[in-house]
Amino acid sequence: MKKIILSAIMLVGIAIGAQAQNFSKNALGLRLGSNDGFGTEISYQTKLSAKNRLELDLGWRNHNNEDNIKIAGIYQWVWNIDGGLNWYAGIGGGAGTWRYDDKNGYNDNGAFAFVAGDLGIEYNFDFPLQVSLDIRPEFYLNDGSYANDNYGTDVALGVRYRF
Repeated sequence: MKKIILSAIMLVGIAIGAQAQNFSKNALGLRLGSNDGFGTEISYQTKLSAKNRLELDLGWRNHNNEDNIKIAGIYQWVWNIDGGLNWYAGIGGGAGTWRYDDKNGYNDNGAFAFVAGDLGIEYNFDFPLQVSLDIRPEFYLNDGSYANDNYGTDVALGVRYRF
């Protein structure tokens, strides 16, 4: 009886361990999205533990005579749905700069900081490709042209090479 119980515990441990290994140590690619303007981010993910990772994004956006550059860091929890399909949630923040130039000669610029959440779904193919779709609500900590309403929703499609 002890051998059966020990065998069952070992099988459960192996199954949990195999499920936890369902995302790669690192992934690098692009995150294409929209938060009041189309933008592109260089996106890097690194595995921290069996169910957690860190995502770092460096990007550029433009919209209605306004450009901004921002960097974001998001701590994520990852859960397996089935096979290569995962969902994830996270929290983090970042900072950036903005510049506004209109055709009437009005110019302004500044910096901003934000806290963000993250919720998404991803698929890891059998070859080293990851595709994701996520939503990132951002709450800005200061006023300015870029953060005039102190909130933005960033929806993005990510494509990353896993290694």
